Amino acid sequence: MRFANVFVALAATTLMLVGCASQKEPAEKAVAQAESSLAEFRADAEKYAADELAKVDESITRLKNSLANKDYSMVVKAAPSLSSTIASLKQSVAAKKADADAMMAAATAEWTDISAKVPQMVQAIQSRVDTLGKSRKLPANVDKATWETVKTDFETMKTEWTDATAQFASGQADAAVRKAREVKAKGDMILAKLGMTPA
Repeated sequence: MRFANVFVALAATTLMLVGCASQKEPAEKAVAQAESSLAEFRADAEKYAADELAKVDESITRLKNSLANKDYSMVVKAAPSLSSTIASLKQSVAAKKADADAMMAAATAEWTDISAKVPQMVQAIQSRVDTLGKSRKLPANVDKATWETVKTDFETMKTEWTDATAQFASGQADAAVRKAREVKAKGDMILAKLGMTPA
């Protein structure tokens, strides 16, 4: 009887070990697959969904810890849910990237238009400012206070345009366009104060 109990215990232990061993390979494959799937779009995920990526990384770390602790059944059970989460994240990142690309395209198109107009505007204002600066008398529509404001605003406008150009060159098209709009609006006001036709 005692021998029978020992035999049953040994058999159960053997079956458990065999069961664990049989789940080792699927568990290892599941972790490797999760890491591989995430690696395919990690760079974009870091850019467009950093918080969500961090949560997925935490989940993978937990699975790797379970794998290290030989808790293969836990890994195998959790793998489908993690796989689904990674798939959802991939879709979300792709959608956000597409939106960002569309915004970039629109910003680039607007920049192309503004960047053709503002330099012409600056040139026209510069010519008028230079002419008035050499004149002993300001025109009737420009008093001294307005003239001083125009000169200050024009210097600011040129500085801001340089900043906007640098932003666009560094890939910040959206920010560059926002600043360029402000520059153009300031230029239109200067032109109006000088009695010139806004662009």
